Amino acid sequence: MSVTAYRYDDLRALYLNCTLKRSPEVSNTEGLIGRSRSVMEGQGVRTSLVRAVDLDIATGVWPDMTEHGWASDAWPALYEQVMAADILVLCGPIWLGDNSSVMKQVIERLYACSSLLNSRGQYAYYGRAGGCLITGNEDGVKHCSMNVLYSLQHLGYVIPPQADAGWIGEAGPGPSYLDPGSGGPENDFTNRNTSFMAWNLMHLAAMLKRAGGVPAHGNQRTAWDAGCRADFPNPEHR
Repeated sequence: MSVTAYRYDDLRALYLNCTLKRSPEVSNTEGLIGRSRSVMEGQGVRTSLVRAVDLDIATGVWPDMTEHGWASDAWPALYEQVMAADILVLCGPIWLGDNSSVMKQVIERLYACSSLLNSRGQYAYYGRAGGCLITGNEDGVKHCSMNVLYSLQHLGYVIPPQADAGWIGEAGPGPSYLDPGSGGPENDFTNRNTSFMAWNLMHLAAMLKRAGGVPAHGNQRTAWDAGCRADFPNPEHR
């Protein structure tokens, strides 16, 4: 593999923290995010972090909810940041064994824009890599990760191997990730998976960028709508 394949300084990564805590309250999820960001920034990736609950994101499944009765909606501006990133990492806590309500809202708003197309007639999120980070002190890391990663790939993101990482403490009201003595920041399993996830996201995002995205053949909504369906015979042309 050429040396340039290992360059990542032309990549941008966006971490969306879906904690329920508004800034400046301490977010344990943000503690784990910091580990992942440091790996990417060490390779020159430009990273940014947004705490979704700090924004006035409207509820709904349209790109701009002000067009559907809402007085304000921060999503359109956040969507611009999503589209500027080669890598999207959705991050959040476990509540009742599932993703947070903020995580669900963010995924719904990502879905709201999934029908938009890129310049090649593909769905807009094509050519980007996605992953997730989950924290908590109750079971559910893998369940939450499955939901997030399925959602991302369904919307058009490419998911690399081992694209999730997480940490859970002792079941019940025990210490959280950043609490003194929790063992979270020192946990080898979590640190290994967080590092692997960051590297695999960089590898895949770089490959996609060098290749110009996912090849635009057989997956163009514009071509399908125009009747160009090579895999399905058109009775009108018989």
